[in-house]
Amino acid sequence: APGLPAAGRHLSAPSRRCRETAEALGLDAATETALRDLDLGSWRGRALDELATAEPAALAAWTTDPSAAPHGGESVLDLCRRVSHWLDRLPDDAGRILAVTDASVARAAVLHALSAPPHAFWRIDVPPLGRVLLTGRADRWNLRME
Repeated sequence: APGLPAAGRHLSAPSRRCRETAEALGLDAATETALRDLDLGSWRGRALDELATAEPAALAAWTTDPSAAPHGGESVLDLCRRVSHWLDRLPDDAGRILAVTDASVARAAVLHALSAPPHAFWRIDVPPLGRVLLTGRADRWNLRME
């Protein structure tokens, strides 16, 4: 697709929005379940404003403690571990991969590349259709700014 970095392999998170975005970009992307969005459990589909009113203590815990999962889904720490594990298991000869993911996965990848602590997760803004470029391989990832 024009304007996208060249890649030998295209992947998509399993969410409908990621699959449809990959398709709209003209990519024939394979679905990669390891790149799935953060599992929000009982909070799935609920707005932050609603949660702030209905469950303020739980929301505060979730946004300040990476190991918290008051919604019964996945913690930020679990997501970061999952994404780190996927990145580090890529073979050295994987070549360039273009992945269409949800913002939570992009944040987790940035944390891993920079060896940043999980509590920095909420300090990374990833806009819709934003790009996160990582170079390197297992044990040595770099964040590339363009």
